[in-house]
Amino acid sequence: MDSAPDREKDKGQDMASRFPTAYSILFLLIILMAGLTWIMPAGKFDREMNEAVGREVAVAGTYHEVEPNPQGIVEVMLAPGAGFYDPDSYAANAIDVALFVLFLGGFLGVVNATGAIDTGIRSAMVHLKGHEIWMIPILMSLFAIGGTTYGMAEETLAFYALLIPVMMAAGYDSVTGVAIILIGAGIGVLGSTINPFATVIAANAAGIPFTDGIIPRFVILLGGLVICIAYVMVYAHRVKQDPSRSAVAKQLEEHKAFFLKRQAAEEHSDHLTGIQSVVLVLFALTFAVMIWGVSSQGWWMAQMGALFLGSAIVIGVIARLGEKGLTSHFVDGARELLGVALVVGLARGIVVIMENGLIADTMLHIAAQALDGMGGLAFINLMFWIEAAMSFLVPSSSGLAVLSMPILAPLADFAGVGRDLVVTAYQSANGLVNFINPTFAVVVGGLAIGRVSYDRWLAFVWPLLVILVLFIALVLSISVLL
Repeated sequence: MDSAPDREKDKGQDMASRFPTAYSILFLLIILMAGLTWIMPAGKFDREMNEAVGREVAVAGTYHEVEPNPQGIVEVMLAPGAGFYDPDSYAANAIDVALFVLFLGGFLGVVNATGAIDTGIRSAMVHLKGHEIWMIPILMSLFAIGGTTYGMAEETLAFYALLIPVMMAAGYDSVTGVAIILIGAGIGVLGSTINPFATVIAANAAGIPFTDGIIPRFVILLGGLVICIAYVMVYAHRVKQDPSRSAVAKQLEEHKAFFLKRQAAEEHSDHLTGIQSVVLVLFALTFAVMIWGVSSQGWWMAQMGALFLGSAIVIGVIARLGEKGLTSHFVDGARELLGVALVVGLARGIVVIMENGLIADTMLHIAAQALDGMGGLAFINLMFWIEAAMSFLVPSSSGLAVLSMPILAPLADFAGVGRDLVVTAYQSANGLVNFINPTFAVVVGGLAIGRVSYDRWLAFVWPLLVILVLFIALVLSISVLL
C-alpha cells in the first residue's frame, strides 16, 4: 500500500510531466500572436531619425491604420527559423545569441574535461565550510552592479553552468544558482542608473537628460536588491535545512547526478594540480575579459563567442587534451546547450510575428489612449502596468524604450508628472517582467541550463514579484507626490 508521501510525490511528478515544456509554451505564444494579427487592426506611427538615440523613433500623433498583414500557418512555421535570421533579407535576429551559447557550451566542455572546475569546487567548499550562505549577497550584488551599469543580461548565460554546481555542492539546489544570476542581474536592470541600453536610450527618446530621476532609481535599486537578497537567502537556508522544501525537490537527485556527476563518479582530491590551477586562472581571466569587452569596448555576441572559442583552444593545448580530445569535448559541451540555443530562436520568433503582422504600433496607440487625461497617481501606476504588458511582447529594454518612450513620455506633461518618472516606470516594469518573461532568451536560456522547468520557477519567484510590485508602486507614487 502506498504511503501518503509517495502518493504526493507521484502526484507532483505527474503534474510536472503534464506541464508544457519551454518549447511548447513559446510555440503556443507564436500561434497566439499570429491569431491577434487577424483580430487587431494593423497600424503604424510615422518615424523619424533621432540622433541622440541613434535610430528611428515613432512620432507622437501620427498613428494611422495600414493594410493588414495577418500571419497564417506558413508564417507560424517560418517564425522559429525567422527568430534566428530574416529569411528574406538574411539579416540576423537571434542567431548571434544562439551561436554564442554553443561556443560557450563548447568552452565549458573543454574546461570540464580537465577536472579543474570539479576540483576547484571541492576546494572552495572546504574553505567555505559553514559560510556558504554569504556567497549569495556577494554574488547577487556583483551581478546587480553589472545590470545597473551596462544592462548585464545575455552575457549572464555564461555563468549558470559555473555557479549552479557550486551552489549544489554547498547543499542548495539549482533554483538557488539560477536565482542568484537571474534575479541578481535582473534587479540591477530593473533599478538601472546609468545603463545605456535602458536608462540612457529611454531618457534620450523621452527628450530629457538621463540623470533626471536618478534618486528614485537608486532607491529602487538598493531597496530591491535588499529585498531580493533576503528572499533568496531565506529560500536557500530553508532548502539546506530541509531539501524536500526545494521548488525542484522532485528533480533534486536528478540534478545532483547531472551537475555533480564527476564528483559522484569517483573520489577525487580537493587539491588542484599545477595544470588545473593554470586552467582555472585562464577560466577566470576569460570571464574578466568578457566583462571588460562588453562594458568598455562595445563587444557583443560575436566577440564573446570568439573569446570563448579561443580560450577553449588555449586550455585544450595546455591541458594536453590532443586534437581529437579537444574537438570531441568541445562538441559534447556544445551539444549540452543545444536546447538553449533553440529556445532563443523560438522566443525571438514571437516578436517576428508581431512585427510582421503590423500590430506593435496598434498596441502602443491603444496604451496611449488609455493614459490620456489621467491624474498623476493613476497615470504613473497605469504607465507601469502598460509597460509591463508591452515587455512580454518586446523584452529588449532598448527596443521597448525606442518603441514606447516617444509616444508615452509626452503624455506625462498633461498629467503633471515628470518625464523622468515615466522612464523609471518603464525600466522598472521591463526589468520586473524579465524575471519571468517566456519571450526573453535570458529567462528561457537560464532555466534550460539550470534544468528548472518554467512552472517550478514561477512557483519559486511569484511571492518575490508581488513584494517588488508593491515596493515599486510605493516609490513611484511617493515620487509623484513630492
